Amino acid sequence: MSSHEPLISIITPSYNASLFIEETIESVKKQTFKDWEMVIVDDCSTDETPAILKRYEQENDRIRVVYLERNSGAAVARNEALKQAKGRFVAFLDSDDCWKPDKLEKQLNFMLSNNYAFTFTGYEIISNDGEPLNKQVAAPTMISYNDMLKNTIIGCLTVMIDRYKTGPIQMPNIRTRQDLATWLAILKKGIPAYGLNEILAEYRIGNPSISKNKWKAAKMNWFVYRKVEKLNVLKACWCFSHYAFNAVVKRI
Repeated sequence: MSSHEPLISIITPSYNASLFIEETIESVKKQTFKDWEMVIVDDCSTDETPAILKRYEQENDRIRVVYLERNSGAAVARNEALKQAKGRFVAFLDSDDCWKPDKLEKQLNFMLSNNYAFTFTGYEIISNDGEPLNKQVAAPTMISYNDMLKNTIIGCLTVMIDRYKTGPIQMPNIRTRQDLATWLAILKKGIPAYGLNEILAEYRIGNPSISKNKWKAAKMNWFVYRKVEKLNVLKACWCFSHYAFNAVVKRI
């Protein structure tokens, strides 16, 4: 790969993320694996986020920023980043989350040595202030389509995908849970997701982001079951009951 074709493209949507975006970017800059680009799509932020992003893209040519002209939601932002991405592999990192320094190196080696197309890792949950909450989410060995319907354990901030193997990726244009719908679409092709059970990322809770609102997330899960996956009511209820149980267990 040349310098213009990084091996890994990091997909980051941002919206009014001035409190956290620097920490997120710094966690990428500290990666032991260096053949990456970070494609940040700013969704018409009204705070200091654009100024911060302009400084970083001027300082580091591996960081590219796209500024949307109107607020369109995370799905549109991620899809624009995916369209701009040059890497064979894509990894996802939201603008308030962080990675451990060896995340990309370990996960890429895990994928290449096992010939995997779709992987994820364990992660820990941190507070709004970045303090560990002594809660970790382990990565199961493998997740299938039916597994994912019942247990949405794959953290978006941990996913890495080999686009040579999966083909092009595009997220459905729904306001939230578009990541869940995307993983289901890949899994439905018969491509399983393999877990690297190491804590390689930090998921921040405690801010007003739509993805952190448990009630909205539950409602959107139901929407994905019925409107995106088109499950009948009985199967949707069965899957939702498992999802709710696993969501509680994950946070205990």
